Amino acid sequence: MKKTITNLQSEAIELLKQLISTQSFSREEDKTAEILAKKLDEHGISFSRDKNNIWAVNQYFDEKKPTILLNSHHDTVKPSNAYTRDPFSPVIEEGKLFGLGSNDAGGCLVSLLVTFLHFYNEKNLSYNFCFLATAEEEISGKNGASLAFPQLPGIDFAIVGEPTQMNAAIAEKGLMVIDGEAHGFSGHAARGEGENSIYKAIKDISAIEILKFEEESEWLGPVKVTVTQVEAGSQHNVVPNSCRFVIDCRTTDKMGNEELFEHLKSICESELTARSFRLRPSFIDENHPFVQIAKSQGKTCYGSPTTSDQAVMNVSSLKLGPGDSARSHTADEFIFISEIEDGISDYISMLWELVEL
Repeated sequence: MKKTITNLQSEAIELLKQLISTQSFSREEDKTAEILAKKLDEHGISFSRDKNNIWAVNQYFDEKKPTILLNSHHDTVKPSNAYTRDPFSPVIEEGKLFGLGSNDAGGCLVSLLVTFLHFYNEKNLSYNFCFLATAEEEISGKNGASLAFPQLPGIDFAIVGEPTQMNAAIAEKGLMVIDGEAHGFSGHAARGEGENSIYKAIKDISAIEILKFEEESEWLGPVKVTVTQVEAGSQHNVVPNSCRFVIDCRTTDKMGNEELFEHLKSICESELTARSFRLRPSFIDENHPFVQIAKSQGKTCYGSPTTSDQAVMNVSSLKLGPGDSARSHTADEFIFISEIEDGISDYISMLWELVEL
């Protein structure tokens, strides 16, 4: 017998309580992976697992049809010292469900899972559905979405569950971290000997500080390049031969990671090394049918400055989920029960409109 939306909402909240009660720091998500696997098994759904990533497709999956991915993550950051509650105790007070990972992104995860359950047995849909629960999202780890996504069936469109107040983040900045090193040679500070690597690094850091780009993204604004760490010297009287610094780069659809890296190399004398190019900016055409459906249901479209598993998905995607990003990684994290209930109803109504087009 098909479950009502009310049943699904209750099931989602109970599942979220289980997840909150179970420690799932990044790279330590094996126990929450087991909980999610058990939930799918209870519904008679076959699933695949690689490390702590779990995925499944709908019963009447048809390779000839396009596929919608429903994705969120089940890892959490570690709780801050400012918590006044037990972060692993799922308590409901005044309509709020408290607990680590409740808002980021447990509410999204359980809402998308029960949405997948809702569509799992449906016949004659115009789309397939694939559910994916990923690990290591909080650290952009290589054993999370980067590992799982290539093993999925061909994905045409992805909904990535992150707390957006059920508004549609149709663009997301990419992330690239660059290590810089200015080289000089050591000497005695009192004798004015050596070539000071700090002074050479300062020139490059100053060039980065005033860096501006003419073209801005409609949804994401300017590319942001920020020096966030500097390290040099061993003692007060020795001119340092090396000054290391770190650059945090937030890229957009107007300038990707590789292009920005080449530009920075052209204006800096220091040696630059990108840690990775893989966390790319992502966006979806505003005219995509699902975006139009979201707008017709009163959802606001915006560009997100934060990264998610979208960064490693080379398909059209958006972030959409219950909860509020402002609560993520905060002490005494919570999500409103009504946000989960409304999120499930909204996911289901929007997706029905899409699959019936």
